[in-house]
Amino acid sequence: MNQRELFLRHVAQTSSAPLALEIVKADCASLYDAAGREYIDLIGGISVANIGHRHPKVIAAIQEQLEAYLHIMVYGEFVEAPQVQYAKLLTDNLPASLNAVYFTNSGAEAVEGAMKLAKRVTNRTQIIAFNHSYHGSTQGALSIIGDEYWRNAFRPLLPDVLHLQYNSFESLNEITEQTASVIAETVQAEAGILAPTKEWIQALRKKCTDTGTLLILDEIQAGFGRTGKLWGFENFAIVPNVLLLGKALGAGMPLGAFIADKKLMDAFTDNPVLGHITTFGGHPVCCAAGMAGLKALLEEGWIATVKAKEELFRSLLLHPKIKAVRSYGLWIAVEFDSFETNKKVIDHCIAAGVLTDWFLFAAHCLRISPPLIISEQQIEKACAVIVAACDQ
Repeated sequence: MNQRELFLRHVAQTSSAPLALEIVKADCASLYDAAGREYIDLIGGISVANIGHRHPKVIAAIQEQLEAYLHIMVYGEFVEAPQVQYAKLLTDNLPASLNAVYFTNSGAEAVEGAMKLAKRVTNRTQIIAFNHSYHGSTQGALSIIGDEYWRNAFRPLLPDVLHLQYNSFESLNEITEQTASVIAETVQAEAGILAPTKEWIQALRKKCTDTGTLLILDEIQAGFGRTGKLWGFENFAIVPNVLLLGKALGAGMPLGAFIADKKLMDAFTDNPVLGHITTFGGHPVCCAAGMAGLKALLEEGWIATVKAKEELFRSLLLHPKIKAVRSYGLWIAVEFDSFETNKKVIDHCIAAGVLTDWFLFAAHCLRISPPLIISEQQIEKACAVIVAACDQ
């Protein structure tokens, strides 16, 4: 059997029709399959490869850490330089109140830790999330996912979870002194790139402050320059109590984190001791890679190119079949009249060497979230393929 047949037989499948592309190499903003064919990557591993695939500084950091040690002890017991130094770099580039980092294996695990932290700190149980939000697939994260289609098959889930309408001022009245935390995506991703108004998200911040509720912002996709600023919340002049990171945090290696004030994070140290624990969270190789990736992002100026590249995409994505183009930085949803139309466009794009897909809660929208290092020439070629697909 070939690799594809082995994949379908022995690797657990999450859909009845996986893409099943056999990628053998990735570099910068390109992928290459077993036949040697190149694809322009408009997905970036779902906002993971912000500085591109296999950045040389990331590869060098991984190789250097391999010579020192791999896993040595569960998170938080030993002083491991990659964790310590990466936590310092992150907090140096965050507001003063976000000064303690808990590294996890993934974004979903960061969501779980943040929900536990909110309950522990506030001694409250209610968690508020928003319709059409996505926060992961573990049972706690699934409990707050904003779509009943994904929740229903796995009930019962966490109790005392309330879903509100995103960007609705009226919905803020539901936040009370009984609410432990409000969890929101700074910009809703899987809903098809829906950004809040600045006035609404500032009102959300104020309501949480007034009720003693922790505001948890999920920037698992929005972070690391995706919106044109290092952190998405910088666009709205607010600061969360807890920040959730993942995806690009590891620069291609698996890594997540939740970040808060150390006064809050210390709630995990007693009653009970080991209030949150992980074996592989903050793996030294992942932290070394992530730190190299963030340094490259900051030093090489890629964030400064985001707005111009966003405008280039928008200027080229013009066709009568395109109903709308929503964007927030290099994070774009191209809307069609139906999933069927979108799927035909996506299939044509892949056949023509441009990799893209759709959004979980907006299946009629084509996803564009490429590495921030994508070139203008690649953008022009990719947009030409998308427009040609619309014609067909």
